[in-house]
Amino acid sequence: MADRITSFDALVAAVSDAPRQQKRRLIAVCGAPASGKSTLAAALCDALLGMGVSTCVVPMDGFHLDNAILQANGTLDRKGAPHTFDSAGFASLISRCAQEDTVYYPTFDRARDISIGASGVVSGDIDTIVVEGNYLLMQTPGWRDLLGLWDMSVYLDVPAEELKKRLMTRWLDHGLSPADAAKRAEQNDMQNARTVIEHSAKADLVFTQ
Repeated sequence: MADRITSFDALVAAVSDAPRQQKRRLIAVCGAPASGKSTLAAALCDALLGMGVSTCVVPMDGFHLDNAILQANGTLDRKGAPHTFDSAGFASLISRCAQEDTVYYPTFDRARDISIGASGVVSGDIDTIVVEGNYLLMQTPGWRDLLGLWDMSVYLDVPAEELKKRLMTRWLDHGLSPADAAKRAEQNDMQNARTVIEHSAKADLVFTQ
C-alpha cells in the first residue's frame, strides 16, 4: 500500500528528500482528468523554488497526436485516451530530461487544441523536474517504459463524483452547452479517468485533500 499524505508541506518535504538516479530528479504527478495535476505540479514547483531548488514543470499534454491524425484514424472522439498520445516520444523526452543539459519539449495550447513543438525548455541549471500527466504510471505497452524513470511518483486521489463535477465545469467554461458538457465528460473524460484508476501502478505517495 502506498503512503497516503494530506499535508502539502509534508509532500514538499518528501519530494525535496527524494533520491535521484541520474543528473536530475524526476517527480511524477499523476491522476485522472480534472484531479488537479497541473495545480499541484505548479505549487510543488513554486515551493521547491522557494527552497532554492531550481525546478520546472514538464506536462505530458504536448504529446497529444494532432487532430488531423486522430480524424484520419477515427479516434478524434477519444482524444485524451492513452492511444491518442505519442507515448514513445514522451518516454524518450523524459529519459533525455534525466541526463541532458538543455532539453526542448512540445506544449499543448488548449484554446487552439493543438500541440506546439519545441515551445518549452528545460534549461541546463534545472535540478528537479515535476512531470504531470494522466498516464505516468500506466502499466500498458509504451507507457510502462516510464515507470523506471521516476525518482518519486505522486498519485492524486479524487472521488469519481468530484471528478465529474470538475469536468462539467471545465467544459461549460469552454462554452459547451450543459448537454454537450455532460456528454463530453462521461463519454470521454470519465472513460479516461477509469483507465487511469484501473491500470496505474502503485505510486510512492497518494495525495488527498
